[in-house]
Amino acid sequence: MPASASPASPHLVALTAPEAIPVPTREIAVTTDGLTRSYNGINAVDGVNLRVPTGGIYGLLGPSGAGKSTILKLLVGLTRPTSGRMSILGHPVSPRHPPPPGAIGSLIEGPSYYTGLTGRENLTMMASYLGLPSSRVTYVLAGVDLSGHENKRVKHYSTGMRQRLGLAMALLADPPLIVLDEPTNGLDPAEAAEIRGLIVTLARQEGKTIIVSSRFLSEIGQMADTVGVIRAGRLRYQGPLSGLHDDGVIEITVSAPTAVSTLLTSLGVPHEVHDAVVRTAMMPDNAIGELITSIVTSGTTVYRVQTVRRTLEQAFLELTDPPSPVAQPLTATREAWPP
Repeated sequence: MPASASPASPHLVALTAPEAIPVPTREIAVTTDGLTRSYNGINAVDGVNLRVPTGGIYGLLGPSGAGKSTILKLLVGLTRPTSGRMSILGHPVSPRHPPPPGAIGSLIEGPSYYTGLTGRENLTMMASYLGLPSSRVTYVLAGVDLSGHENKRVKHYSTGMRQRLGLAMALLADPPLIVLDEPTNGLDPAEAAEIRGLIVTLARQEGKTIIVSSRFLSEIGQMADTVGVIRAGRLRYQGPLSGLHDDGVIEITVSAPTAVSTLLTSLGVPHEVHDAVVRTAMMPDNAIGELITSIVTSGTTVYRVQTVRRTLEQAFLELTDPPSPVAQPLTATREAWPP
């Protein structure tokens, strides 16, 4: 929003918030309520209420340092919450009650493996520890397209191959829930596309529930059914990616914005004033016509009327950029699903 808009301006009336997106009918695989993690009195994760549908891809989206990795670590038990509740696959989870064995496969902050061993040897060692047959190793190697490289030492793997090996490790126990922290980070475009393809296949063909984090809207947009947008540890939006769009606003450029603001206030029309531009929420064409007629009848000249809609990227940036001390948002913070 333009920096000239001030919350203290007498010409500013808050616009009404858009309608909430309905609660999905799909079963929920992961629920958190008030999930909080503090470090030295600072909340890295601040009261997050996740709702992750079963059998799809949930994209956790936000800039570096937003709290994405901490949320994922809380879900898989790598760190303990300061407060809040979690439920995973219908099981309440706490430090004393971890998720059921084999329920979660994860790839967080890069895969762990022995670089002096081959890909198959790394997986075989893990399978032995988990009590799994060697056939499972063969299966996941094929699933991540490493069958032709299984006997090569990991130190000779490319970055993309190492990520695929890490994904194979996460899949080894056939978990229903997979948690991936920026799995395409550091990959070239071709390698990143391969990883995205594997993730989509796991969700669509094998019915896995996948939570994947990223800093990039385009990345999540190619995979996720549902997104959660994180900024400064807080969940700013949750729901379908398409729900980030709004219906837009009407911009009316006039000769006397102060007089128009007074008129709209008397008519009960929520609006904002920025210089000579008056913004209102979208309304039917006949209502727009009546509004313009009222403005002209009051003696004000109307220079221009236009509809402005945010792009998906603009909506994301509004949610993730730190707020300006003088800027006033057009719409209220939205969370598509209730806590």
